[in-house]
Amino acid sequence: MEVERYAESDVPTEYGPVRLVIFCTKSSASPSDPVFEHTAVVFGPVAALEETAGGQPVLARVHSECWTGEVLRSKKCDCRDQLDQAMRLLQEEGRGVLVYLRQEGRGIGLGNKVRAYALQQEGADTIDANRVLGFADDARTYDTAAAMLSALGVGTVRLITNNPSKVLGLEKHGIKVASRVPATTASNEHNAGYLEVKARRMGHTP
Repeated sequence: MEVERYAESDVPTEYGPVRLVIFCTKSSASPSDPVFEHTAVVFGPVAALEETAGGQPVLARVHSECWTGEVLRSKKCDCRDQLDQAMRLLQEEGRGVLVYLRQEGRGIGLGNKVRAYALQQEGADTIDANRVLGFADDARTYDTAAAMLSALGVGTVRLITNNPSKVLGLEKHGIKVASRVPATTASNEHNAGYLEVKARRMGHTP
């Protein structure tokens, strides 16, 4: 996957100062195909300190957008809580990267995600709802995230995740995952079943 690093700026946030680095990809080689923008939120220096003597690999989170959770603060998932936790951990660390990917609904898009929600209201769980709509259990890919980290000079990470597929996806594309940092969030009455399915059927491990 080729990515273009085409915009960046320092931004003050509630988590402290960060540097936003915008990357773009195209859906195919055709000039008329849509361009997708992905963001790296960079805390402190990352490339220069990654593997210095006595240093630790860069702390990182690869996070897929969740409009319902992050904008509406929907209680059906734990996405907003995981995003906030990752930003807090990166703030405490003082250096690291949050890669924010435009792959809503585990890669199926917002509209199909809402269609899956409707099926869940009828009794399907999150995986079966995706299958009824003709989608994979998880359609996300991590080649773009790996290319973004490489472009930032990061080759080895401590990854904030519960998802073993994310670890494998990054390593498949050349990013070494030295260790996994659990993304621990509290459940509520609306997402307890969803979190249980992620653990039982998708192998997520807190």
